[in-house]
Amino acid sequence: MENKPKLSIVIPAYNEKDTIDEIVRRVQNVEFEKEIIIIDDCSNDGTRDIINKISGNNIKKFFHEENRGKGAALRTGFQHVTGDIVIIQDADLEYNPQEYSSLIEPILDGRADAVYGSRFLGGPHRVLFYWHYIGNKMLTTLSNMLTNLNLTDMETCYKIFKTEVIKNINIRSNRFGFEPEITVKLAKKKCIIYEMPISYSGRDYDEGKKIGWKDGVVALYCIIRYKLFD
Repeated sequence: MENKPKLSIVIPAYNEKDTIDEIVRRVQNVEFEKEIIIIDDCSNDGTRDIINKISGNNIKKFFHEENRGKGAALRTGFQHVTGDIVIIQDADLEYNPQEYSSLIEPILDGRADAVYGSRFLGGPHRVLFYWHYIGNKMLTTLSNMLTNLNLTDMETCYKIFKTEVIKNINIRSNRFGFEPEITVKLAKKKCIIYEMPISYSGRDYDEGKKIGWKDGVVALYCIIRYKLFD
């Protein structure tokens, strides 16, 4: 792959009026050729109005007329990518776009088909929820057992792909089941996955965090479903 790839940054957003403008600004400040694909998943807090005001020749905007979930928003975004590498970027401020350059290195030098940014490989992170950490470890362990991978952070937002890889995977999950589904399907296709350490500025529920224990149950179901039946 060329040394100066075009990045396609896919940003699913739902009720992120306090952060959407800032995360787009931070992504724009990354010094790569890029397109930014924003998918508003039927926000009802004013996020859509803010997205409508965001301008830029490299920005594509899509709006769901009903709330369908992160997986559905990503599916919409993946249909419109034109870059060499696809990066998933949440619309909050938990993940730092300045780390793109290190995250894409294993793809640029031909070692990887996909890269996961791990919050548990030594990068600085905000200290938050113990039981979220345990739940993440349990889901990652079960995923590893069924896929024979040795990931440390299956549930991470930062998943990066060669465009031809993600374009050839049929995503079915509409919500947070995307994370285990894509992991299982990458493993089934025998894609080469690398993990890279990232920083993590997590937020609590008062600050807008959305994922909860029910999503953990769904993730458990998706790990088994997509390994055994899809």
